[in-house]
Amino acid sequence: MITEIEDFFTRGCGRCDRFDTPDCSARHWEQGLARLREICRSAGLEETVKWGHPCYMHAGRNIAIMGALRGDFRLSFMNAALLKDPEAVLERQGPNTRHPDMIRFTSDDGVDALEPVIRAYLGEAMDYAAKGVKPPRDDSEPDAPPELSEALDADPELAEAFHALTPGRRKSYVINLNSAKQSETRVKRIAGFRDKIMAGKGAMER
Repeated sequence: MITEIEDFFTRGCGRCDRFDTPDCSARHWEQGLARLREICRSAGLEETVKWGHPCYMHAGRNIAIMGALRGDFRLSFMNAALLKDPEAVLERQGPNTRHPDMIRFTSDDGVDALEPVIRAYLGEAMDYAAKGVKPPRDDSEPDAPPELSEALDADPELAEAFHALTPGRRKSYVINLNSAKQSETRVKRIAGFRDKIMAGKGAMER
C-alpha cells in the first residue's frame, strides 16, 4: 500500500495489481477525486494516508476517508452515527454496516453538485471532533447464521471458546460467515476457523 499522499492521485492505492496502470480506479475517477481533495483541504482538514487511502483529520480524529472502485468513488465518514444527514445522501457501504456512512459518486461532476452538502457534513463532523463528542458505544452483534449455531450446539468446547471471545471477535466471524452465499461454504469456513476460535483470535487475526 502507498504511504505518500500524491501516489494515490497519480498511481492508486497500491492494494491490487492494477496499481500504477491506466486501469486503476483512482485514475479512472481522477477529476472527481481531485475535487473532493480540494474541498477537504479547503475545509481545514489535515491530509494523511491511512490504509492506502487519503484520510482527512481534525483535532486528532479521523473525519473522512476517500476511496475509488470500478463503478464509483466515495467519501466515507468515520463517525457517521453522529451525522444528522438532513439531505439523506449517506449510504451504507454494505449489509453489515451499522450506519449510513458514505457519499457515493458515479460521475466526476457529482462532487460539484453536492459541494455545499459535503462542506456542511465535514463541518458537522469537525465540530464533533473539536468538542470531543463520540458516537454511543454499539455492542450489538449481527445475527449468526444457522450453520454457526448448529456447530456450537454440536461442539460444547467450541461453544465455550466462542462465547469467551470479545464482542468484536465474535462479530468478525459472524460477518465473515454471513458473506458466504452457500451453506456448505459457511460450514467449511467454520471448520477452518476452529483453531482460531480455540486460540481466542478473531477471524482476520493470524
